[in-house]
Amino acid sequence: MQFSLKRRLLSVLENMPVDRPPVICPGGMMNSAIVDIMKSSGVTFPEAHHDSELIAKLAWEVHRQTGFENFGIPFCMTVEAEVFGSTINYGSLTCEPKIAKEIFPDLASVEFQPVEELLRNGRILTVAKAAKRLAQDYPDVPVVATLTGPISLAASIVDPMKFLASLRKKPEQTHKLLDYVTRFLIGFSDLLTQHGVTVIAIADPTATGEILGPAMFKEYAVRYLKQVVVGVHKAGVPAIVHICGNVSPVKSLLPEIGADAISLDAIINLSKLKAEFPTLITMGNVSTYLLEFGPTDKIREATMRLVKEGVDIIAPACGLSTTSSVENIKAMTAVVADTDVISKGGENYV
Repeated sequence: MQFSLKRRLLSVLENMPVDRPPVICPGGMMNSAIVDIMKSSGVTFPEAHHDSELIAKLAWEVHRQTGFENFGIPFCMTVEAEVFGSTINYGSLTCEPKIAKEIFPDLASVEFQPVEELLRNGRILTVAKAAKRLAQDYPDVPVVATLTGPISLAASIVDPMKFLASLRKKPEQTHKLLDYVTRFLIGFSDLLTQHGVTVIAIADPTATGEILGPAMFKEYAVRYLKQVVVGVHKAGVPAIVHICGNVSPVKSLLPEIGADAISLDAIINLSKLKAEFPTLITMGNVSTYLLEFGPTDKIREATMRLVKEGVDIIAPACGLSTTSSVENIKAMTAVVADTDVISKGGENYV
């Protein structure tokens, strides 16, 4: 059975049989626009963050040179926070944009604006136009757009220490803020799907069980991630959710999020997680340390292990260093693409 890159990824997310797992890098927190590719293509940071044509061109070059079987945009986690008014340091060739200063010092200072107005601000339309260009020019390649998850976005517009303290001390105000950013994220995802995005990925690194603990993970992370996922589904596309760190204390709550796939860090054994929760579609989790420093034979070995263990989508475990080499990344993607070396004994393979 022949699969286009888009059909293969969508089939996995629909829990349908495929010939082999896709190998992707979704963008956003998991940006794959590395220095080697920027230098060879002439499309560089920070300029590439602000121009839809440059975003599309760089996403194409990443796909072409690395073997990742998707386009992953944007190339940072600051698009949403910028819309709300946080100050952004746009970084450099080797450094992705960061939050320089949150717009609000505490929850009491938050000013609530209409979501419709927010969606006209900042780089929102720049990212959407890049998605539309990629979807139109390369219809067989999935366009994956990554959103910053609700907890992480809230901590990017309110001083993070004040915000995290409010989770326990000011639950009513916290829920009001998270409802606000969640409505915005649903609106953003809807806009992106209207511009041709195939899959929405949601990266919420602050929403780790290590930071929140099981009770607050359920009250805040699960509740609002689930709302975003429902919104994405209403827009007609699948949703992938990435959570950093050790999710072992909260693993029983992961199915409640309702994501079409769960992406987790290298610390988690995905095959054991899948055995414990068979309904989960798993994504990951090749060590980004290994992808940065190699050697390539260890990268191939780690990737092959994940394939043989039945991980549904192969991807980096977290955010790639911009100094990772094309050679190292291709060592990962080539293993997956070479169906001759893949055991097809798993139930998800045709």
